[in-house]
Amino acid sequence: MRYAFFFTIFLLLQLFSLGTVLSIQWWLQPWITPTLQTTIWASVFIITNGLLVLSVKRAFANSYRWISGWMLVMHFMILTALAVSLLYAGYLLVISLSDSTLHQSNEMAIGLRVLALFLFVGLFIHSLYSAYAPVIRKLSINIDKPLTKPLRIAVASDLHIGRLFGVKAIDRLHQLMIRSGVDMLLMPGDIMDDNTDAFNEYHMEQNLAELCSILPRGVYATLGNHDLYGHERPISEALQNAGIQLLNDEVLCIEHEGQPVWLVGRFDNHKRQRVATTDLLAQVDTSQPVILLDHRPSDIDNHSQLPIDLQVSGHTHNGQVFPANFIVNAINRVGYGYEQIGKGHFVVSSGYGFWGIPFRLGSRSEIWLITLSGNTN
Repeated sequence: MRYAFFFTIFLLLQLFSLGTVLSIQWWLQPWITPTLQTTIWASVFIITNGLLVLSVKRAFANSYRWISGWMLVMHFMILTALAVSLLYAGYLLVISLSDSTLHQSNEMAIGLRVLALFLFVGLFIHSLYSAYAPVIRKLSINIDKPLTKPLRIAVASDLHIGRLFGVKAIDRLHQLMIRSGVDMLLMPGDIMDDNTDAFNEYHMEQNLAELCSILPRGVYATLGNHDLYGHERPISEALQNAGIQLLNDEVLCIEHEGQPVWLVGRFDNHKRQRVATTDLLAQVDTSQPVILLDHRPSDIDNHSQLPIDLQVSGHTHNGQVFPANFIVNAINRVGYGYEQIGKGHFVVSSGYGFWGIPFRLGSRSEIWLITLSGNTN
């Protein structure tokens, strides 16, 4: 399975390289020479496979970011070339229908390539903005269970706290929580970016502790797959020291305005011996509100048959970069967004942070603000 994964990545990178070569050749067509053409082919494939080897061998810290960044550059080159080509094809179609003479001047050829350059730069700016400027998604849910007053819940999944997403991101989340006036914050996994190195180096514990101190009903989290890649213990200790209550295959009953509310947290399925949801629910009074934190949305179909009122998940990042959002929605019952299935309500967030490189296209950094209401009798 592991070899199949690497082989798939290898083939995908070669296809991206081919598309990039063709895109660059299109860009440089007015000035292309045989020597330049050969140089383009050699340079693109050497860069791609050189970075791939360095990443596989882990030649330096975070080497995967370099291959991810290069892949993004290739992806944006292909997208811009395709977009401008389609735009030009539409122009030719309109001209042909109007019986005008088709003619492409040198000025038009150069203008198209200037437009492609602007689109290329624009994609980077937009994607960077989408990664660092979170949007607020608001949702109101009513359940057929006793709840004297609405419970205001914030959901921030997939922070991936590290060198590229750290102190400023935590402080921004702090301010968002103050302005939103929520009761509690749920963090369903991938809180750290694989380890606590940057968290400790930049003394982020104080910032996270200040965030936790302002939530009246507390901050609760589960560990995601990136929290379990060999650094589970230091990550758990860092989060608990900051004031976050971890729920890893655990249940907890909290009180909201005199009304019990059950929180259930599951390990990510990277943990092979995690407890089944049904076993966790056996410890819960399901006649009362039940909220489940489960990092991956892969079990939503099964959970929709259980007495769970609200499930919050992340993991998918809504694909993070187009067109991967179509893939995650194709392979998951709910790959992103909100859906009510039976009596259960399911929210899958694209995440507050990002994985690998700070770019999002077709997705957005976000916080969900959920108002949970029930029967007041």
